[in-house]
Amino acid sequence: MPSFDVVSRLELQEVDNAIANSMKEIGQRYDFKGSNSKIERNEQIITLTTEDELKAKQVIDLLNSHIIKRKIDPKAIKLKSSEVASGNSIRQIYNLVEGIDQEIGKKVTTLVKSSKLKVQAKIQGSELRISGGKRDDLQKIIELIKELNLEIPIQFINFRD
Repeated sequence: MPSFDVVSRLELQEVDNAIANSMKEIGQRYDFKGSNSKIERNEQIITLTTEDELKAKQVIDLLNSHIIKRKIDPKAIKLKSSEVASGNSIRQIYNLVEGIDQEIGKKVTTLVKSSKLKVQAKIQGSELRISGGKRDDLQKIIELIKELNLEIPIQFINFRD
């Protein structure tokens, strides 16, 4: 019976490389001369520290461009909080989104059930397993899931016949 998995995974090494490239570019750019801007990752949290809102926006745009170059979906970074830090600077904390939560899993399973195709969806922790009788039905489900425009990055892996 053909099946595939719907997952939301991140390559943390690629995220680290994007952060390192962003920091290198910040050090070389003229508009950041004398600036105290930095980006750090600790587990699933990215911390951005800089002088003002304008520079914070520039730094996150820079990070997003490097993340896209590394073939990571920018939806994987969600702003958690923005606060004023010591020394009249701004600290923004971003979460790295990984795994499919229950709410999104239920949304996808209801989509699969309402499609009227002979396909089943099972929630397995932070992943979904979609299985069905025909390969064409599974490909139609992939298209339907892509059209949902979920707020998390998703990948389709382990396609088996």
